[in-house]
Amino acid sequence: QVRLVESGGGLVQAGGSLRLSCVASGLTFSTYVMGWFRQAPGKEREFVAVISRGGGSTTYADSVKGRFTASRDNAKNTVYLQMNSLKPEDTAVYSCAADRYYDSTHPESYNYWGQGTQVTVSS
Repeated sequence: QVRLVESGGGLVQAGGSLRLSCVASGLTFSTYVMGWFRQAPGKEREFVAVISRGGGSTTYADSVKGRFTASRDNAKNTVYLQMNSLKPEDTAVYSCAADRYYDSTHPESYNYWGQGTQVTVSS
């Protein structure tokens, strides 16, 4: 049974930082592309970042480029999202997801999802 469990969310002031973690189990982690998505109240799920199987390639949404960094540790079955210079518009539930085949920015491509962690940025 595949499980993805996020942690690290919380309340932070604008300009602050948070580091999200997502621990995977029940799958061969190194064979999956990992993505981060977010969903704000009343809005559709939005792509944030994707990282390749080996971690050498990353793609970011324009809205977070230069502020967020995705990384992974395949030995720990964990993917991270370092979020700096946070803005109130970054407030959302952040979820990690695993894709067996593609470095996709589309949530429909992903096979497994975590339950999400809330990030709230106050102004």
